[in-house]
Amino acid sequence: MNGRAPSQTARPGGSNQVGMRQFNERIVLQAIRLHGPLAKADVARLTRLSMQTASMIVDRLIDDGLLAKQARVRGRIGQPSVPIALRPEGAYTIGIKVGRRSLDVLAMDFVGQVRNREVLEYAYPDPHVLFPALERNLARVLAALGDDAEKVVGVGVAAPLWLGGWRDFLGAPPGVLDEWNAIDIRSRIAAMTGLPVEFAKDTTAACAAELVMGQGRGIRTFLYLFVGTFIGGGLVVDGRLHSGPHGNAGAVGSIPLPSADGSTPRQLLHAASGFVLEQRLQAAGAAAACAHDHRAFDAQVWPITDRWLDEACAAIASVVATSSALIDLEATVIDGEIDRQLVREIIRRTQRELDRIEWEGMMRPQLLEGTIGADARAMGGAILPLYAHFAPIHELFLKSENV
Repeated sequence: MNGRAPSQTARPGGSNQVGMRQFNERIVLQAIRLHGPLAKADVARLTRLSMQTASMIVDRLIDDGLLAKQARVRGRIGQPSVPIALRPEGAYTIGIKVGRRSLDVLAMDFVGQVRNREVLEYAYPDPHVLFPALERNLARVLAALGDDAEKVVGVGVAAPLWLGGWRDFLGAPPGVLDEWNAIDIRSRIAAMTGLPVEFAKDTTAACAAELVMGQGRGIRTFLYLFVGTFIGGGLVVDGRLHSGPHGNAGAVGSIPLPSADGSTPRQLLHAASGFVLEQRLQAAGAAAACAHDHRAFDAQVWPITDRWLDEACAAIASVVATSSALIDLEATVIDGEIDRQLVREIIRRTQRELDRIEWEGMMRPQLLEGTIGADARAMGGAILPLYAHFAPIHELFLKSENV
């Protein structure tokens, strides 16, 4: 499975004339990605390139198959304009989410649409099972692209940094998860595909998806919370995805919670993770999967869900307040691989808990619903090679009206 970039645009720029040309091409692509279809005059204005240079670059990118002309817009003052848009078939990326309970592999086109996917669910991530399944699912996803598989420019992997951690929660046999400590996921997938591979913590990747395609279009500094098997997060500061020196920024699941009785503090993940609700439902004789879909609101399990929500949202509110004091957040975005109604109920109850906090000396952030949902981690993985190949080097995940 060999992939290649569809044009020279996909290669990193340098400081010579050709490098500057490639950088300008990436600036144009970024402008259209962030603002939608644009006339050539608007491309020139947003990129601060001359009209002649912008027009030449747009024409070249159309010839390369990365941009396409749309229908002429009439009825406005002045000459009719021709919007230029990203061409969905211009390039593709593969997103892989290696999770504690499931494996997702998807193909994403140049405008961020998911074209096809393969999913494998499991009780815990056994590498002896996971990697053969991953190779099969990758083959299926690429085969579904047909001839367009030649336009795949890279693979993005989203996975927990400590995939072998919290073994007792998952009930895995001794030693199985320990094997992950010696596994380089990125290298294994690179050898499997022959494609360049980007890697990010799973919830950082999910945050990247929200930044590029969701609430991040309108806010510049926010904490991102994702309620999955474990709760995790990501951090955006001044429009940039902030991963931290160890790639672990936004690791909210590990934040200790206040302990009223002086006992050892629990972490946020012990209160607000989907797995906690699963365990409680199973103990009551209900299916664990009820924690992730509309059945969480069924009359027979609602008392369990209700108690979990109260505990989880009080803990989330504490973390939001602490983070706001430290980072001066505009907003906290909450999403997850759970029912949308449950996400909204988490937001509603967390708002109620935030009402009880003393905000003197701090700015209270908005609470916003995430827009991507369960696909956020795999889609965020797919965004990584998309930006590595086509975004301006110094503009990675940068949101700016002036591009």
